[in-house]
Amino acid sequence: MSVKVPGTHATVLSLQKRISRTFSSLKVRNYRLYFIGQMISLCGTWMQSIAQGLLVLRLTGSGTALGVVMGLQFAPVLLLAPYGGVLADRLPKRKLLIATQTSAGVLALVLGVLVATGAVQLWMLYLLALALGLINAVDNPARQTFVHELVGAAQLGNAVSLNSIIVNVSRVVGPAIAGVIIAQMGLAACFILNGLSFGAVLACLVMMHGSELKRSAPVKPERGQTLEGFAYAWRTPVIRTVLIMMALVGTLSYEFSVSLPLLAHVTFNGSEAAVAAGVALLMSTMGAGAVVGGLVTAGKRGATMKALTIGAFGFGGAMALVAISPTLLWASAAMAVVGYFSVAFTAHTNTILQTSSAPDMRGRVMALWAMAFMGATVIGAPIIGWIGQNVNPQWGLGAGAAASLVAGIVGLVTSRQGVAAVAESSRAALAAEEEPA
Repeated sequence: MSVKVPGTHATVLSLQKRISRTFSSLKVRNYRLYFIGQMISLCGTWMQSIAQGLLVLRLTGSGTALGVVMGLQFAPVLLLAPYGGVLADRLPKRKLLIATQTSAGVLALVLGVLVATGAVQLWMLYLLALALGLINAVDNPARQTFVHELVGAAQLGNAVSLNSIIVNVSRVVGPAIAGVIIAQMGLAACFILNGLSFGAVLACLVMMHGSELKRSAPVKPERGQTLEGFAYAWRTPVIRTVLIMMALVGTLSYEFSVSLPLLAHVTFNGSEAAVAAGVALLMSTMGAGAVVGGLVTAGKRGATMKALTIGAFGFGGAMALVAISPTLLWASAAMAVVGYFSVAFTAHTNTILQTSSAPDMRGRVMALWAMAFMGATVIGAPIIGWIGQNVNPQWGLGAGAAASLVAGIVGLVTSRQGVAAVAESSRAALAAEEEPA
């Protein structure tokens, strides 16, 4: 005899709908291919990041040299991303991505061969890091706006959130794989495998159905288009507000590669081995929280200024909890909350900017987003490092928390105007979106 529980069927249907909505963009074949390619390639990227740091330290034993390599890799994004945005608006994005991904893969293979043959020198690492930074200055705005072509404005928020899950899962999986490969085969294997991983991206790009892409008309080359992008972003209230919020958070809050090692070493008095284990724990719990945050954000119907503002306040509050944590375990628990809100914040900034931008400006707007998010590391990392070394790592995290809370205040002040503007801009984007070509 079966017993029916009132409301059970409705609950199951509601759960099924929520799960379906959470993964809805994966129903789009082209995005599914993109998702698979990124999942493989990003693990390779993190493998190379770990191996590159170890290689610099092996060659020089210098933290300064490691900082120079990172600076050379991110500085072009800060300085040249607007030009990359112009190219993303002018050129077919899939062809542009094939070119940038091929170039990045070749650089990784070259570095792998140099390491395997013992010919690698520090100046070569500097040159290859700079070359990769130049490629990323073009690749990032093209890749961000290509997601819009894959799924359209209606599914964009879901696709961006799912993509953030890949980024954070690869942040945990990639270094773990790198540790095994380095122990068994050496540093060169990480670079070579990363180079080969770009083959998965290229295969997926080639396999996509061009007729199903939701392309916008390419922008005709004219003088002054880079400055035009800055002017457009500044005179559009929603875009201006979101970029200011992203710049605040990107400059001082997202410097975990600097703040967390200092926290583990100075605040919690860890040995070299304990610092490595502590940082791994902090990053892993952040990654786990980010995956949960990505799933929750992907299940939501759209991005709003209210949700973005909540994400900024939540991010800042969680970072403050990390800063005042008395033990490593408490800090790790707080980092899970940091991960949750970090994804909510970045996914909403990305979605709002793309759905609020005119189709012919989308590449340039997302280039400014890349500048604020990635390029700002060149400015923020030395500041947080100085605070952590000369004052206290907890104050460095506190500075990041304050920046995020200020971003939340900026969003709160403009939220009423922003909600209406986002809704109106999103409707305009949907109406302007061209039929698949």
